[in-house]
Amino acid sequence: MDDLGYGDIENFGAINYNTPNINKMVKGGMLFTNFYSAQAVCSASRAGLLTGTYPNRIGISGALMPYSEHGLNENEKTIAEILKEKGYSTGIFGKWHLGHQEKFLPINHGFDTYLGIPYSNDMWPVDFKGEQISDTSNWRKKSYPQLPLIEDQKIVREIKTLDDQAELTTIFTEKSVDFINENKDNPFFLYVPHPMPHVPIAVSEKFLGKSEQGLYGDLMMEIDWSVGKIISALEKNKIIDNTLIIFTSDNGPWLNFGNHAGSTGGLREGKGTSFEGGQRVPTVMMWPDIIPAGKIANQLSSSIDILPTISHIVDGNLPEHKIDGVNIMEILKGEKVNPRKEFYYYYGNNNLEAVRKDNWKLILPHTSRSYKGVLPNNDGFPGNYNSIITGLELYNLRRDPGEEYDVIKKYPKIAKELEELAEKARSDMGDNLTGRKGINNRNHGKL
Repeated sequence: MDDLGYGDIENFGAINYNTPNINKMVKGGMLFTNFYSAQAVCSASRAGLLTGTYPNRIGISGALMPYSEHGLNENEKTIAEILKEKGYSTGIFGKWHLGHQEKFLPINHGFDTYLGIPYSNDMWPVDFKGEQISDTSNWRKKSYPQLPLIEDQKIVREIKTLDDQAELTTIFTEKSVDFINENKDNPFFLYVPHPMPHVPIAVSEKFLGKSEQGLYGDLMMEIDWSVGKIISALEKNKIIDNTLIIFTSDNGPWLNFGNHAGSTGGLREGKGTSFEGGQRVPTVMMWPDIIPAGKIANQLSSSIDILPTISHIVDGNLPEHKIDGVNIMEILKGEKVNPRKEFYYYYGNNNLEAVRKDNWKLILPHTSRSYKGVLPNNDGFPGNYNSIITGLELYNLRRDPGEEYDVIKKYPKIAKELEELAEKARSDMGDNLTGRKGINNRNHGKL
């Protein structure tokens, strides 16, 4: 999902709408309570997911724009490429956002088929309410091209209105079901990165007005419907028992959109920050043959772990270059182990903003977007951001997941240990905030 918050599924407190199919996954699979996106923004998090690597290591940071001239480097090895080597059919239906030019599209990164939009659904010459932009105050969006719908490498349609956007969830779901039906007799990899609930949000007629929470709740019910249609296709083809299904989000909610944004479930801040609300995401995995039903995984894990885990499952060939994810197969089997022996880095662009080890998180001095102290806007229009400058702060996420109580004065030895780990990160990948260049970074792809 795109911008789905930690608190947006019923198991983490969502109210006023129902998600029975996601609940079915939780009941029949494993709920992850400490699962992190690779970075708290669109392109970076997707790069991390597909390559198993911290996105700043490979030169993908922030969100690529319609005028960006770089994308995912051809030398990176994606999940799709690992699986194609093992005879898998591969398809993607939804948002790509790793380079919109032909050389960067999914077809050139291991996918056999693609139907989707090349970047975020708000990157068009229309405001969040669907009106054409005519004034010069929003000059950047005014200059954007129409949002294209691309099939493989060809533009097949332009998405011009919110009514067009309202069709997308259904279009990508139906394509996914067709893909499953066509590949039921051979192994396949299906990647469904829905463009929503990233704003602007839009819902088909079949779900409009169905929830008690307004348009966002309607959309969540439609997303849940999509999950259900995919699960149903696997069941009808009698292949669900040996299929690993992963439901997750690219980052936390865009909180300044108010009633068109999701919930962090009480975590601090949201999208675009290295606080928990920006990077901890709701995640459920189901695999009836392997994952014990109804399990909860509290171990620290991340989207960068998906590639090495899948490679292990299929006995695939990992890339020769360094990746940062770890194999979490033991967690999936329900074992009480912690395969991530090392620490976890929180980067914003190439700024090292925090380090975590076990339940301890050290916030490093940096300037951050903040949603506190300003009111969000509603009904499709954004509110303002605040800006804060953090100090060196230490939080115990076991008892304080909201990062409310800085305990650095009580635990100076732990803070010192995490500072030393931060130095290792700076030596490895760099840190723009301190002017440090990493020794193991790789370049993004260029036109």
